[in-house]
Amino acid sequence: MTTHDSEDGRPLPLAEHLTASTTKAAMAVQQETLQAARDFLRGLGCAELLPPLIGPVTDPGGRGAKALDVDFYGHRYRMMTSAILYKQASLRGFGKLFYIAPNVRVEPMETAGTGRHLVEFHQIDVELAGATRDDAMRVAEGLLVHVVRHVWDAVPDVLRGLGRDPVVFADLLDGAFDRRTHGAVVRSLIDVGHEQSATAEIDWVGEELLSHKAERPFFVTGYPKGSRGFYDREDPETPGTLRNFDLIAHGGFGELVSGSERESDYATIVTRMRESGENPAKYGWYLDMARDGIPASAGFGMGVERLVRFLTGLDALWQVSAYPKLPGVATP
Repeated sequence: MTTHDSEDGRPLPLAEHLTASTTKAAMAVQQETLQAARDFLRGLGCAELLPPLIGPVTDPGGRGAKALDVDFYGHRYRMMTSAILYKQASLRGFGKLFYIAPNVRVEPMETAGTGRHLVEFHQIDVELAGATRDDAMRVAEGLLVHVVRHVWDAVPDVLRGLGRDPVVFADLLDGAFDRRTHGAVVRSLIDVGHEQSATAEIDWVGEELLSHKAERPFFVTGYPKGSRGFYDREDPETPGTLRNFDLIAHGGFGELVSGSERESDYATIVTRMRESGENPAKYGWYLDMARDGIPASAGFGMGVERLVRFLTGLDALWQVSAYPKLPGVATP
């Protein structure tokens, strides 16, 4: 594997990073990844919209990540940690849509060493009116397969130069990824001695363990209510469980995708906000739209940098970002 780490594992000075051969290779893979994603999603009839960068509220986040505040003509606005609320609202005009969305999350300092977190990153954000969780999972699976196939067709020498072998992706290209419930995953982690809470998201260490043991990507479904945002729909057939999913890559690269069916009923959204400790008054514009009617939908976000890292096999996300910002590290 070709890397260009500094001695302490942090990004090199920007001028050196931008001219490094590994950065150039990663950007070649990123370019083809974005081209393939756009081709695939537009082929499904999705409209590409340019996402908002700031707003009065954003995704409340989780796992200790926080939003950055900005002064917007005397109003306290926030940088988007995720454009999920805007995706839902946009379905009133666009039944199938996607963004290539920049996100800013002030991650906890302890995530700086995971190799899987940046303060600035991008997502391929998809939302589909009238879709179910299964529909969204099929699109996420098809998108990943299409991107991997395209990148290997377009820049095989770049991938091989980074030490990647197409055999690593052979099982992935067959599609039809396995599905495991959150409960089953928790039990499997406990069985190997990892203390994983049954009421929380899979923690970073547990997710990496699962990823290293897998030979191809797989879905984890049905996270417990309270572990994710108020917009993830509760399963009416299994109260306390959400109609959501993650897609975990094999090889230790962890989560590539998070998605779900969405809550679209106004009263239910307000109840879920209150249950999660959110103040509904902060979400006035969004709740006004929900009261008027937001289509039922399902969607997901696929991390661009995580996808490029998975394709290239590089050690850390900062290596696949032209302008990396690690948690706690002040950089240009």
